[in-house]
Amino acid sequence: MKKNLLSIVFAIASLIAFSQEKENNKPPYLQVPYLPPFNIVLTDSSVFTKNDLPENKNTVIIYFNTDCGHCKDLIKHITDSINTVPNTFFVLACFNKMEELTAFEEKFSLKNFENIRAGRDEKYFLPSFYKVRFTPFTAIYNKKGNLIKAYENGFSMAVLKKIIK
Repeated sequence: MKKNLLSIVFAIASLIAFSQEKENNKPPYLQVPYLPPFNIVLTDSSVFTKNDLPENKNTVIIYFNTDCGHCKDLIKHITDSINTVPNTFFVLACFNKMEELTAFEEKFSLKNFENIRAGRDEKYFLPSFYKVRFTPFTAIYNKKGNLIKAYENGFSMAVLKKIIK
């Protein structure tokens, strides 16, 4: 009887320990579902932070790689249909060399869009915060800075338009 009771106590303790471990393995963006305190360096050497975001706009943070074909397709898709989400601001961050980011920014004419900023995450904060495994990684926040949804492999503007109503 004592062996059975002891086995049950150990089983319950194991379940509790493993459930807490799973919770701690969640990426930071799920533990704290608010806009992170990011810091990216723009191609003009200025710094853009969370505090520079316009008020009362949804925010889409995209972590990308300048060489990634899916990333290029996503940015083209965004720039082609950006007018469908006028109350949305896009933060594009990468860890590529500044020369590569500059070429990417020029290729997609990103400086022509007042609601897009592309920069280099020199401290590699965002990939750690989001536990990025694939690019493009996308996190969408509402006007209050609360996480709405995250996508490990990009998204479509039609989906964005639906979820930020």
